[in-house]
Amino acid sequence: MEKSLVVITGASSGFGAEIAKIFNQAGFPLLLLGRRVEKINALPLNFDKVMVKAVDVTDYLAFETSIKQAEAVYGPTDLLVNNAGIMLLGNVLTQSPNEWQTMLNTNVMGVLNGMQIVLPSMTARKHGTIINLSSLAGKKTFTNHAAYVASKFGVHGLSETIREEVSGSNVRVSLVAPGAAETELLTHVTDQKSLTDYSAWKDSMGGLTLDPIHVAETVKFIYDMPQAVNIREIDIAATAQDA
Repeated sequence: MEKSLVVITGASSGFGAEIAKIFNQAGFPLLLLGRRVEKINALPLNFDKVMVKAVDVTDYLAFETSIKQAEAVYGPTDLLVNNAGIMLLGNVLTQSPNEWQTMLNTNVMGVLNGMQIVLPSMTARKHGTIINLSSLAGKKTFTNHAAYVASKFGVHGLSETIREEVSGSNVRVSLVAPGAAETELLTHVTDQKSLTDYSAWKDSMGGLTLDPIHVAETVKFIYDMPQAVNIREIDIAATAQDA
């Protein structure tokens, strides 16, 4: 049986790259979106049924156009993984409001954009799944994470609201909330003290956090359930993570 289209945002590294690998190995046609296409193209994938587009999820038109192009080739999107996200740590007393806006635009508006683009077709077909990558920071607070926490609480809230709204159309909205993980999220942090504090916290866990491959396995597990079953939320973190 022909497999359905899977769209993954933020596919160049971290969770997105691992999610791309696991669905690629399972033979799904993929639309992989990210700002760094050279990194996506360097992933160890079979690119026979893979479309790669340079898209910033805050650009609604580019996001929508890329999905339409992929659907013209592979059929309607059956799974959207809203993974693109940015974490800029900093204390609210000193952090640039530009960094707050960047996080809210990508982490909240980007997710809403993707959902609005694919949901009309999913609800009409009464089939489809959206899995939003949030964070444990979407349900509990962390020092120096104020705006990031705000954005991820937003993802939790919008996911549950929209899940309720589309449940009658047999469409699933699910949430994966990872703890600290071995991704590139920290590479954009400009606040040195926040970085130092985070590193010390990481060292307290033995220096290693969650391997992104397990987040990818979690996404696949949620998707592989029958359409009539919606695993609404999974929180996943390294066993040694205390917070």
